[in-house]
Amino acid sequence: MLFHRRETRLPSPEEALKGRPEPEFTLPDRHTVLGNPLAGPYPEGLTVADFGLGCFWGAERKFWQTPGVWTTLVGYQGGHTPNPAYEEVCSGLTGHTEAVRVVFDPSSVSYTTLLKLFWESHDPTQGFRQGNDTGTQYRSAVYTHSPAQQAEAEASRTAYQSVLRASGYGDITTEILPAGPFYPAEPHHQQYLDKNPAGYCGIGGTGVSCPVGVTKADG
Repeated sequence: MLFHRRETRLPSPEEALKGRPEPEFTLPDRHTVLGNPLAGPYPEGLTVADFGLGCFWGAERKFWQTPGVWTTLVGYQGGHTPNPAYEEVCSGLTGHTEAVRVVFDPSSVSYTTLLKLFWESHDPTQGFRQGNDTGTQYRSAVYTHSPAQQAEAEASRTAYQSVLRASGYGDITTEILPAGPFYPAEPHHQQYLDKNPAGYCGIGGTGVSCPVGVTKADG
């Protein structure tokens, strides 16, 4: 997952690659572990959450192993280039981060629980890096789908910042923004660590527990 790239700064919309109007592949129909469809529309009563926490191979596995999660898929989010290719994202010229879309049943698992998993599964203080993986595509991010999610994500960031600082860590660099377009990644990236159990996983947390239940948002 390490690639030669340009300086680690986000491109402006004018600098970003042009992209393409449609993806150059067909997304697989179903999740290889959970058996449910990858793409929406999703059944009534399910909720969508989007997270960026480094290499999306290991990040996706963290979420599909969580009871109450209905499906997951990986993709590119937070940038400018429509339907980018993986190599383009890794160049730093699209502005995207590697993201995991999590579709979950809020009656079985709360958004708060997913936020706790998100914070504890990576180091959100590293900027454009996660461990040995360096580049804008590895930045930490939460992309929200409702004002309630936005409020809860921001509150959890504040709570986690306090315990991180007490443990000697610096400022959280996670961006928390309303969700923009989510572009699914190529088929071989979907559920990669199910297809390649010994494959690379760069996901690792700080070891600092995240407080939960900081708000009453519904997700």
